[in-house]
Amino acid sequence: MGARCSKISFCWWHSHLKPSVLQSSSDLENGEKNDKNALPSFTEYSFEELKAATNGFSPENIVSEHGEKAPNVVYRGRLHHTGSWIAVKRFNKSAWPDSRQFMDEARTVGNLRSERLANLIGCCCESEERLLVAEFMPNETLAKHLFHWENQPMKWAMRLRVALYLAQALEYCSSKGRALYHDLNAYRVLFDQDGNPRLSCFGLMKNSRDGKSYSTNLAFTPPEYLRTGRVTPESVVYSFGTMLLDLLSGKHIPPSHALDLIRGKNFLMLMDSCLEGHFSNDDGTELVRLATRCLQYEARERPNAKSLVTALLSLQKDSEVPSYVLMGISHGSASPVEPLLLTPMGEACLRMDLTAIHEMLEKAGYKDDEGIANELSFQMWTNQMQETLNSKKQGDAAFRAKDFTTAIDCYTQFVDGGTMVSPTVYARRCLAYLMSEMAQEALGDAMQAHVVSPEWPTAFYLQAAVLFTLGMDNDAQESLKEATKFEAKRNKN
Repeated sequence: MGARCSKISFCWWHSHLKPSVLQSSSDLENGEKNDKNALPSFTEYSFEELKAATNGFSPENIVSEHGEKAPNVVYRGRLHHTGSWIAVKRFNKSAWPDSRQFMDEARTVGNLRSERLANLIGCCCESEERLLVAEFMPNETLAKHLFHWENQPMKWAMRLRVALYLAQALEYCSSKGRALYHDLNAYRVLFDQDGNPRLSCFGLMKNSRDGKSYSTNLAFTPPEYLRTGRVTPESVVYSFGTMLLDLLSGKHIPPSHALDLIRGKNFLMLMDSCLEGHFSNDDGTELVRLATRCLQYEARERPNAKSLVTALLSLQKDSEVPSYVLMGISHGSASPVEPLLLTPMGEACLRMDLTAIHEMLEKAGYKDDEGIANELSFQMWTNQMQETLNSKKQGDAAFRAKDFTTAIDCYTQFVDGGTMVSPTVYARRCLAYLMSEMAQEALGDAMQAHVVSPEWPTAFYLQAAVLFTLGMDNDAQESLKEATKFEAKRNKN
């Protein structure tokens, strides 16, 4: 799964934003909406309204999922009485046991109104149900456009704009008494219909069983959280620093490695090679310097959001060019893409139904290995082929009998023999690893199957299954898209 051919998942939303880029903190209160573009006041929706809007919370409308530590799902929906697109976050029933606390928190966040936020416009609190309703952003996430782009890498001017808008969002929230934001990362930044970046309002909500903890994903936590279990406004600035490195490098930098990565290094070593020199060395140096300040180990040594805005305003480029032009996306469409139509294999991967995947791999046999070149000398054929084929035959028997430990051993002998290359063997050993709870080894085999047969749908399906197992749901969804694309291409031929 190449870094540039993999695609990323969803969290899309909807709103309007004027094209002016160099909007200082004093203008519209750092992006605060004026009366003309104001959203309706915070609304309490009924569960039936939101159920109807999401087509019964259909799996086809899921745009984002989280694991056990953050038990919730985000759906896209459309309000029947207005036709407006919305994003609906539905919490696990065990979250937010105190309904009053949930309502108070939702109303507080719902009172915020900024053109730098994907704003919270309502909620639902009925029986055990806890749901949040936000503006819908139709142009996906920063992670998608930065890490998993399809048509063009994000331009330098747009990266600087993202940094500024994000800093302005944080400054606005801080000015309204909401300085704490959990899991600040590239999946929390969404793009509206004008291509402008918005910070998801969901990160402003407390998000835990007791409603007190802010951080839910250790992959995005600053160092003091690991020491104290608490997140402060300075912690949010630390996370912002890691996002500056993401924008520089085009890769996600784990917070625990961020400062070590830049310490004593020339910034050119960090730069995304896809930018190909389309940036100023002075700007790059300044952005690294700013990131370094944000990533200081001692929280008190980090800058505040207001100083970040001031520093980033001076770096802006192409300020009169609309964001959708810089992004290379169509303008004004607020409609989501059609849901992905999955094959039975895709459905099994989505459910992580390993038994069903096993049955389908067993049924498919080795028909997809046809056409794989295996150039063998006569000596290799006579001396090694029989032993290699015996290993595969024994592996197939063990795989059929669901003796996955033996299957792994036999398939490994086949692979190590080196006389034949079989994507199906990699696929079968991948599933055997998954069945044996060896996800990293399984991912390696799924990727090897892809290398041997670059357009083989099964390789992408298995990558998806492994990525779901590893909790990398966004990347898994994109692997499903790749698999579906190649499946359709194969059926067309």
